[in-house]
Amino acid sequence: MSNKITSSVNIRNKKATFEYSILEKFVAGIKLLGTEIKSIRQGKANIGDSFCSFINNELYVRNMDIAEYSHGSFYNHEAKRDRKLLLNKKEIKKLLVKGEDKGLTIIPLRIFINERGFAKMEIALAQGKKAFDKRDTIKERDVKRELDMVKKKYV
Repeated sequence: MSNKITSSVNIRNKKATFEYSILEKFVAGIKLLGTEIKSIRQGKANIGDSFCSFINNELYVRNMDIAEYSHGSFYNHEAKRDRKLLLNKKEIKKLLVKGEDKGLTIIPLRIFINERGFAKMEIALAQGKKAFDKRDTIKERDVKRELDMVKKKYV
C-alpha cells in the first residue's frame, strides 16, 4: 500500500497564456495558513487577477483570492492577502534580475497539490502580448478546433 496522495486540485490561470508569452516556468511552494490549505484542497481559490512581486528581496503572490474556509472559526484567514512564495536563492536571484527587464513580469499559472500533500504554485517569467499577437492566438485556436472537428468526423 503506497502513501501517495492523489489530488485533483489544479487551479489554473486561464487568461495567462492568452495575455502573455511564457518565457520560463518555475515551481514554488506557498507559505499558507491552516484554513487556506483546506480551502485550496476544496478548490476554492482564484489566481485570475493575481501577480507576483518582490518585497524585501522575497517573492510574494499578490491579489490571489482564497475563499474563507467554510468550517473555520475566528481563526479564518483574510481572502486577498499577500502570500510568500518559497524558491531557491538561485531561482529568486534569477527572477529578480530578469524581472527588472522592460516588459517582463512574473505571473502565476496554476496551483496544485504535490504528491507529498504540499500546495505548490507554477509561476512563469512572461512578456505581455500586443493586440495583434492576441488575434494570432485566437486564429490559431480556431484553426486547431476546425482541424480536430474534421479529424473526428472522418475517424
